[in-house]
Amino acid sequence: MDTSIGTQFLGELLGTMILVLFGGGVVAGVSLKGSKAEAGGWVVITLAWGLAVTMGVYVSGYMSLAHLNPAVTVAMALAGKFPWADVIPYISAQFIGAFIGATLVWLHYYPHWAKTEDKPTKLGVFSTAPAIRHYTSNFFGEALGTFILIFGLLSIGANSFSDGLNPLVVGGLIVVIGMSLGGTTGYAINPARDLGPRIAHFVWPIAGKGDSDWKYSWVPVLGPVVGGALGGLGYNAIVNEDFGIWLWVFVAVFLVILLFTMQLDKKQKA
Repeated sequence: MDTSIGTQFLGELLGTMILVLFGGGVVAGVSLKGSKAEAGGWVVITLAWGLAVTMGVYVSGYMSLAHLNPAVTVAMALAGKFPWADVIPYISAQFIGAFIGATLVWLHYYPHWAKTEDKPTKLGVFSTAPAIRHYTSNFFGEALGTFILIFGLLSIGANSFSDGLNPLVVGGLIVVIGMSLGGTTGYAINPARDLGPRIAHFVWPIAGKGDSDWKYSWVPVLGPVVGGALGGLGYNAIVNEDFGIWLWVFVAVFLVILLFTMQLDKKQKA
């Protein structure tokens, strides 16, 4: 980018804020009592999330590289397509933007929180939760979804599109991931999108809120980071025949975490 790191920081913050405002907003509209969009369904949610990403990219794309996702930033750095010196500023901006976006969703739907009795439904506006709590498959699902996201982004980048069309194609990728793979975990595929709003849920005095489910919170963080890293490194291995050490490191990390989640599932059954 030919813009300063400060401008790129602002771009990532604003883009991620828009992403979470629209994405969290549609979940609130579909889930909270008294909303005109109540019971809109999964198709509405997945379509709106795809457009949320598209709008976030349009907002930030002329200021930053429009990652809007720490998993994307880390994966691009590992793939040699992004400078490591800019990783922390980008990720910091993404988390701040996600927190602000979630806060705006809370304020926008302010009277609806008190009318909604179900506490997990309220948390679901801010962060993801598994349809069936099975840590091994939940982690695998988040890793797989983000692997496809990063591999898809790199593949999209290798094609030529008319000016301004790329964000729409990226939004389409988000929609298809949500429709096909998102039903198991809610497809966070973005640590900032999940953890930033979860912190907002924990901090703000939301009427009748429950626990922020910190026991699960690491899954939509580690799953996307590891899966995204494998997506970027895997793309380099397949397309560029680059089988560097980091690929094998993250394969090992993936397997170690899978073994850890299997132990968690055994304890959960006991």
